[in-house]
Amino acid sequence: MTHGPILIVDDEPSNLAILRQILQKDYALRFAVNGKEALELVNKVRPSLILLDIRMPELDGYQVCRALKADPKLESIPVIFVTSLAECGSEKEGFDIGCVDYLTKPVSADIVLARVKTHLSLIRATKLEDSYRDAIYMLGKAGHFNDTDTGMHIWRMAAYSRHLAQALGWPVDQYELIEFAAAMHDTGKIGIPDSILRKPGKLDAGEWVIMKTHTQIGYDILSTSYSPLFNLAAEIALHHHEKWDGSGYPLGLTGLSIPESARIVAIADVFDALSMTRPYKQAWALGEILTFLKQGAGQHFDPNFIECFMTILPTIMETKANWEKRESGLNAEG
Repeated sequence: MTHGPILIVDDEPSNLAILRQILQKDYALRFAVNGKEALELVNKVRPSLILLDIRMPELDGYQVCRALKADPKLESIPVIFVTSLAECGSEKEGFDIGCVDYLTKPVSADIVLARVKTHLSLIRATKLEDSYRDAIYMLGKAGHFNDTDTGMHIWRMAAYSRHLAQALGWPVDQYELIEFAAAMHDTGKIGIPDSILRKPGKLDAGEWVIMKTHTQIGYDILSTSYSPLFNLAAEIALHHHEKWDGSGYPLGLTGLSIPESARIVAIADVFDALSMTRPYKQAWALGEILTFLKQGAGQHFDPNFIECFMTILPTIMETKANWEKRESGLNAEG
């Protein structure tokens, strides 16, 4: 993954020369001799990393860093302060205003190279994570592209799934994972004809046969990855319509044989679906939804999971309100 140049800022030509000698073999470099020039250059070349001297005339390194962090377009550029040993006592101030690291003068070539490599690797990892997140969002949206579901359904129910998994004692890495995996639960709907997905009334028997295949289609798409995230998403896609009493599909699994992830998502998905207005129904009142969930405990839903869901209802409702506010804002902008 490519990255921008490294910007080196120092009012002493000898310091610039030393850092040039250390880094020029491996990286594209740009140089500035004062804070004003640095800020002008940042806007032109968008460096991937800045090595910034602190003691400079007019604008010092702290002022430059504050200016960068105050600009939404530039705040993500990491800043490493390059300072003398006598100035190390001010490290806290530097971290408070947003720097990511310090290098002390006289600099060591090995340490400079190691620190630069580390922070550029972190940038690449962040960009990769952002791309990963974008792919998840696109798969989630693709599953509802021709559906009557609109707005933030997949993201709301994914957030509810995370809350329920957390309340059930899932470790942090797993309940964070299920939020992304749950968003892809209906990926398989991409393979269902829009005449079925957009039908304003109930489906007939033949249409239901076709509709039910979305679980297998989603599994087939998502299970091609070896990633733990997509493996979890494939599991959810295949089993989120299974029911506790065995009357669900596609495999008719019962009770604890249904994966926990699917039992969690089933509750989150139904709760949000019932709270939505669709062409063929009005949104249910909260009391009606809760009654439906409680009556479905031991039939459609895991009874223990329903009990847990009820205990976190304030968190669920707060999340619901936040997403609805966000959706209203987007609709207003549109």
